[in-house]
Amino acid sequence: MSLSLQALARQLEQAIRDSEPFRELKQAYEDIRRDEAAYRMFANFRDIQLRLHEKQMRGAAILPDEIEQAQKAMALVQQNAKLARLMALEQQMSMTLAEVQHIAMKPLEELHRSMMEGD
Repeated sequence: MSLSLQALARQLEQAIRDSEPFRELKQAYEDIRRDEAAYRMFANFRDIQLRLHEKQMRGAAILPDEIEQAQKAMALVQQNAKLARLMALEQQMSMTLAEVQHIAMKPLEELHRSMMEGD
């Protein structure tokens, strides 16, 4: 990566850290950390997610009871106001970062498109 691109990437990182959505997300994590019941629920939900993701990456079958367990954990998470807020904020941040990635990829997409149009 060229020096100027690295510097811009660092500026983007700092801009993300300084953004209101990131600060809200960070505060939501701190709120969960201070609430023992919510933290246990969150940790359990993340463990289930990671286990299923690892199985999926290995190409292993995800069993119906594992899907049911994940659905029950998700339902519990959604019933907790702090966790529901955290999940919503994570989704918003994820959408923002996906948009940033889409913008950053435009030059390559245009290059590929121009190559295909040249045929």
